Amino acid sequence: MYYPKLFSESDPAVIDAFIRAHGFATLVTARDGVPESSHVPLELVHATDGTRVLEGHFARANGQWRHLEAGAPVLAIFAGPHAYVSSSWYADENVPTWNYMVVHAWGTARLVNDEGEVRDMLRRLSRHYEPGGAFDVDRLTPGFYAKEVRGIVAFTIRVERLAAKFKLSQNRNEADHANVVRRLRERPDDDSRGIAEAMAARHRQRFSSDI
Repeated sequence: MYYPKLFSESDPAVIDAFIRAHGFATLVTARDGVPESSHVPLELVHATDGTRVLEGHFARANGQWRHLEAGAPVLAIFAGPHAYVSSSWYADENVPTWNYMVVHAWGTARLVNDEGEVRDMLRRLSRHYEPGGAFDVDRLTPGFYAKEVRGIVAFTIRVERLAAKFKLSQNRNEADHANVVRRLRERPDDDSRGIAEAMAARHRQRFSSDI
């Protein structure tokens, strides 16, 4: 991924929080020169040595899991809000652009066959998205759980490289930056407003750190 230093993010806590907030990832592999992708929820955990590990599963009918079985490299893409930025919002002549937030994680996958480990993974995933416990893997009847779990292939990805790019008009002057935030806040869609708030938060953080 092309990411100029101005737009790169390296804070581990920020990256981890972003992955957890945008866990519905695009998982990309390639085998014999043919790329393939799936959209799957991935749960971030840390190994005992501190390495990031992504946990997920495919529907067994989705043949992409065989790429993982064969040892193909894996790229997980976590995409956040994004928004079109009109050049008419700048004081000087320019061209339009797009602001966005994304994390790329490369790694090596392994399939998980141990029944206890698979259940632990499913438990963590469901508790992340259902913290109130409306759905609980452990409350499924044994027969139903066994039938459903046969329909998936679980895997983990040991993250070997990360790249985070938060393109939030860091290259604009104070007046242009403020106007982009204001214009994005005026839009009705969540993505535009999400980018506006990320821009404002990063701007405040930058100036507070300069004090």
